Amino acid sequence: MDESVNVFGKKLEPCGVDPLTGFYRDACCNTGPEDLGIHTVCVKVTKEFLEFSKKRGNDLATTRPEFGFRGLKAGDRWCVCAGRWKEAFDAGVAPRVYLHATHIETLAIIPMRDLEKHAVDAA
Repeated sequence: MDESVNVFGKKLEPCGVDPLTGFYRDACCNTGPEDLGIHTVCVKVTKEFLEFSKKRGNDLATTRPEFGFRGLKAGDRWCVCAGRWKEAFDAGVAPRVYLHATHIETLAIIPMRDLEKHAVDAA
């Protein structure tokens, strides 16, 4: 596998380890052919985003022990689907983004200017 890169074309930084995030649960927002949701945006979860996501059919806050998932809370770092982040952005509830931990594939769905408006970290 080639080294993953972020939206700046540099090495993809880890997103979060507590809870362990990423489609592959490798702490990074890596993606591949199995990742149909394109879980490439590293965010700082907010209560508003969790509520928005739940209304869209993806409850990220509820504990799911059968999957080893404790549920997310505001302040957690998590790799979210690029499409869901874009929906949240359009609805005015997009969470802040860690650009250095956001995969370059995100740019196929979300313009860099939109990500930069919500960036926690700078270039």
